[in-house]
Amino acid sequence: MVMTLRNKLTKLWSCLGQSVLSLSFNLGGILAGSLLVLYFNVFSLASWALVVFPGILSMRGAIGGLFCGRLSTALHVGTVKPSYTKNTDTFYSLLSATVTLTFESSIMLGAIASFFGIFLWSATVSNVFSLLAVIISTMGLSIFLISPITVGVSFLAFKHGLDPDIIVYPIISTVADILITVCYVLALNVFFMSSQLARYLMGIFCFVFFFIVLYGLIKNFRKKEYMKTIKEFFLTLVLVAFIVNVTGLFLGRIEEKLAERQIVGDKQAIYRVYPALIDTVGDVGSIVGSTATTKLALGLIGSSFSSIKRHLPEIGGAWAASLIMFTLYSLISSFAGGIFTAGAFMKFTVQLLATNILAVSFMVLISYAVAIFTYKRGWDPDNFVIPIESSLADGITTVSLLAMLTLIV
Repeated sequence: MVMTLRNKLTKLWSCLGQSVLSLSFNLGGILAGSLLVLYFNVFSLASWALVVFPGILSMRGAIGGLFCGRLSTALHVGTVKPSYTKNTDTFYSLLSATVTLTFESSIMLGAIASFFGIFLWSATVSNVFSLLAVIISTMGLSIFLISPITVGVSFLAFKHGLDPDIIVYPIISTVADILITVCYVLALNVFFMSSQLARYLMGIFCFVFFFIVLYGLIKNFRKKEYMKTIKEFFLTLVLVAFIVNVTGLFLGRIEEKLAERQIVGDKQAIYRVYPALIDTVGDVGSIVGSTATTKLALGLIGSSFSSIKRHLPEIGGAWAASLIMFTLYSLISSFAGGIFTAGAFMKFTVQLLATNILAVSFMVLISYAVAIFTYKRGWDPDNFVIPIESSLADGITTVSLLAMLTLIV
């Protein structure tokens, strides 16, 4: 019994250490938030620009989550080699499926955002065209920037004895948020503030992206692994597309709440940490879910929700690390905004920690439940767990933040 407790504590500290290491990269989310604050005027170029932004972050996170989760598990079980050349067919099928799903998700996100737009801001045909062009360009550019980084981090972590389930997605999600923010700001600027030629070039890029996807589909549609990924993720995609649009509406409500207070410092502090907050909550869910899917694949835990008791070291380590990071976000954002006082810092910290407790509680339960539910039905949990939890994390964190900004004043 003592030995078992000692093993659990050892595992807890190991998970805490690796979680702090991986979640520390979410400090880069402050950079993404700073870009959001710096270029906030860009979001006034279109009525849908701010509402769609969290959807793009979430959808990119869902695709990246699938890629990271599948890659991590494949490295553990040996179906993918940590090699940049002459890798397995599983690796290349996964890479091609990721590109296909990125284009598919762009169309789905744009279509549902347009549906919401017709009822909420009287979207026109030109609005739909511009929305689709910006979303497809942003997502297409991001996939070609982020995928090589994901592969590189996964292979390096595995080769150096680190657990890719804990390390990879938290690092990549932060890098992706920075790059996707840059891509989105660039796409908005090109479409609305550049010459007609720049718009034509954007259109050409969208068509090139489409033909790359079409080529991959023709080449791989007979491969079981490729089609299994596409079919299973489509169910996730529909759910995620609706969730992320609702998240955008709640972000708009936060904007209204901050505007009511008419305190610029508060507004900038919130937006500066916003990408880091949704990143971190999603990363905790990814650590819990990804380590669970690997344990299920290796037969280390049973396929029932009660087995969560054997997963407490991973949950505790990841959650404790996230509380440390939320406190750091408050400190850094308060200093960066030049509004640092003891009272303001304490209030802001309490708001963020309360947001963490509420949001992470839900995410731990959801991530583990999705892993068990999909595994018991013979599906690949990695096609569902991180994509679903990461998009839900964005929405749940946004709602939790709105609740705490309303309650703690």
